[in-house]
This record gives sequence, structure tokens and C-alpha cells, in this order.
Amino acid sequence: MNTRDDNRTFSFELFPPKTAEGMEKLKGTVAELNAVGPKYFSCTYGAGGSTRERTFETVDWLCAQGIETAPHLACIGSDEAEIRGIVEHYIGQGIHRIVALRGDMPSGMGSSGLGSFRYANELVAFLRRDYGERFHIEVAAYPEFHPQAPNADADLANFKRKVEAGANAAITQYFFNPDAYFEFVELCDEQGITLPIVPGIMPITNYTQLARFSDACGAEIPRYIRKRLEAYGDDKSAIRAFGHEVVLDLCRRLLDGGAPGLHFYTMNQADATLALWRELKLPAAR
Repeated sequence: MNTRDDNRTFSFELFPPKTAEGMEKLKGTVAELNAVGPKYFSCTYGAGGSTRERTFETVDWLCAQGIETAPHLACIGSDEAEIRGIVEHYIGQGIHRIVALRGDMPSGMGSSGLGSFRYANELVAFLRRDYGERFHIEVAAYPEFHPQAPNADADLANFKRKVEAGANAAITQYFFNPDAYFEFVELCDEQGITLPIVPGIMPITNYTQLARFSDACGAEIPRYIRKRLEAYGDDKSAIRAFGHEVVLDLCRRLLDGGAPGLHFYTMNQADATLALWRELKLPAAR
């Protein structure tokens, strides 16, 4: 991995707000975050109906501000014509980055409802086949392994298929153990996987929320961190202060070890991410 600062990518992730009030709040958050000069913002994807429209609304607004935007595109449950329509919409907005994902399997979905694409590598292959090099394609990586993977080898093989289908880079699920990331990168190197694997960073501001997310996505909270956070109870300021130091140390160790950037899961909040950004003295992309 290249360790030169000018080749690293620092970016922020948002999710589409559910209400008009939330959208107005997000606009203020984006203004604060964008002021430090990230490479791009990604926006998570709502599959179907009003949730998808909120994704479009958020992405369209970001593009209208002249902000480089990478929409998430989840393929499970969608047919090729549906995905093509979404991609053409993004082309019309001047999008050049896409985060290509399988997406969460809806509960109760049988094989007949999976759509044209069962896995993210099939979506990546479709984008490359029909749109060539139009898009810089990011895919997901799991240093602590996908919770639905039968074993570590199968998970790594699945990641390799996405890379071979034409991915340019990967963004990891968040984690708090840097050794998990470095071991994953080493395993990838052994498989000839050399694309940039950017660590996903989750600021710690709310223990209850973090524990719920982590249990759902398979991200491990190390025991010492979990116990310290539990001990703070409802003391929000103590949770934030401890969480900041934990994640700051994680980021420093990742960057010192050669990580090709950082991708911050902002949770549509600016303060915690900006505190990390400024203390790390991260470079602006412009």
C-alpha cells in the first residue's frame, strides 16, 4: 500500500434522512464536513419505494453543491433494468463513483425474489461490461469477516471475486482492532489482491447504538472497550471523551501502518468526525 499522504483517500459516509427536517439538518452537517476538504461523500442506499427516493434526493443535492459523491448501489432483489435505470440517473447527475454492494437480504425473501444479481461481484461485472471505466467502483471488505460467511476462506474468496470483476478499491466494515485490518490486508496480498483497502472508521459517541450496530453487522467491540463504555452509563461526555481517544489511536495506528486513507461513518453528525480529522491533521483533497 502506498503511504504517501497525497495518494491517500479520506472520505465521509452519510445516510439519507427520513424527514424534511432531517434533510435540513444534514445540509448544515455537510457544510461543516465539506469545509475540511474530503475526497468525496458516500451516501447509503435505500432499496425500494420512498427510501430509494430519499437516496436520490440526498445524492442529487450533494451533486448540486459540486461535491464529489459516491452513491451506494445495492443489487439484491433488483432486476437488471431497474439497476440500469438507477445508474443512468446517476450518470445524468455526473456521478463517477459508485459503492457496489449486494445489500441486506430482506427477511422472508425466497430465491425467486433475489433479482438479476445475487452477489456484489455480479453487479461489479455488470457495471464494467456496460459502462466500461465510467465509474470508480468501491466494494465492501470485512477484516473481521462477513457475519454470513461460512468461514474466513470463503469470505476472502468472495472478496477476490469482487476485485477480479473490476473493483478499483474497497472500504471496510468498521472495526476497533487494527491487527484485524493488517492481517486481512496481508491475506489479500498473499492472494494477489493489491487494490487499496480503505479502513472504515466509526466514531464512538453512543454506546447503546454502537453495541446494537456491532451485534448486527459482526463488528467486534473489544472487551476492554465494551466494559469501559458500560461503566460510564449515561455519562455522555465521558463516553465521547473515551471513544475519541480509542478511535484516534486506532486511526493513528492504521495510518502509521500504511493504510491508504480513512472512510468515516459520520452517522450524519459532524463533531466527532471533525475532532478526529483535526487532531490527525488530515490533508484536504483540494
